[in-house]
Amino acid sequence: MLYHLLLPLQDVFSGFNVVRYITFRSAYAAVTALILSFVLGPYLVRRLRAFKVKQIIRRDGPKSHHAKSETPTMGGILIVLAIAVPTILWSTLDNPYVLMAVGVTLVLGALGFIDDYLHVVRKTPKGLLGRYKLVVQLGLGLAVGSILYFYPNEPLLGASTTIPFMKSQYLDLGIFYIPFVALVITSTSNAVNLTDGLDGLATGLVALCAAAFCGLSYLSGNAKLAEYLNIPFLAGSGELTVFCAAMVGASLGFLWFNSHPADVFMGDTGSLSLGGALGIVAVLLKKELLLFLVGGIFVAEALSVIIQVVSFKTRKKRVFRMAPLHHHFELKGWPESRVVVRFWIAGLLLALLSLSTLKLQ
Repeated sequence: MLYHLLLPLQDVFSGFNVVRYITFRSAYAAVTALILSFVLGPYLVRRLRAFKVKQIIRRDGPKSHHAKSETPTMGGILIVLAIAVPTILWSTLDNPYVLMAVGVTLVLGALGFIDDYLHVVRKTPKGLLGRYKLVVQLGLGLAVGSILYFYPNEPLLGASTTIPFMKSQYLDLGIFYIPFVALVITSTSNAVNLTDGLDGLATGLVALCAAAFCGLSYLSGNAKLAEYLNIPFLAGSGELTVFCAAMVGASLGFLWFNSHPADVFMGDTGSLSLGGALGIVAVLLKKELLLFLVGGIFVAEALSVIIQVVSFKTRKKRVFRMAPLHHHFELKGWPESRVVVRFWIAGLLLALLSLSTLKLQ
């Protein structure tokens, strides 16, 4: 919005020319997201407490979590606002990449809000049934995949995706690209949701992943840098740098209130929207396979649940003391803060490794 308002005024004041640069707008998107979080955060926490929107704690979980039953949830409202508002303010609103990324984030945020509302406000035991959530997630993913397949912004790549560590090699999925996109968005959204079980864990990991995608989107949208690194140049994808920067700012801003001991939890409102945001960025940048490395901790958390369920149903035995994976380490005696910090360190390492693929292919 500010780009369209201020750039025409550069003839009046040359300083307005600065909004032309993605790096400038991305930095201010992150700052705006942080300021919004700091300003709105305390008010939101007070209102959630006043309405007694409390987190429901698993009875079979670690005993240390039982004290969190008074902590309010649905703080993801703040995350969604802190992503959407700065992105709208600082990006070019005619960019299809940005519009699609914000749209997916808002839809999944709304889905998570409905689930949280039914669960903690209306006291529906299971909230929104899992099959209904899955239908919306897959439907959204199929819609996005269809748009990208039938109306590709980059015709040369079309239904292809890049392969990490392989130079100028692409995986062409044809019509199967549509369900592939749906799978990426749905699985990433649910993986972040499963990881959101400890104070600050998912929030910090999302910030690291978003920072990595921030760099990838800037490089992919810059013709000279893309040619130098031998990666596909995606015209217009540089604007996703603004979106990713807003995601970093929103995550760090929410972490201010979500760090141990948490004042508020994000709930499905935050986890589903953040996961969807990471998924759609990976899809738009043709980095779907690289997402397995960038978000390796999310993948491990989701796999731990799948392995646990399959093992128990087939062998009547558990592989982990408890799933998702972070609870396994808690039950082994690791303090919550140690689990979180060590997972953050692993997430940072994976983010750096993902960026190294640009020079290793």
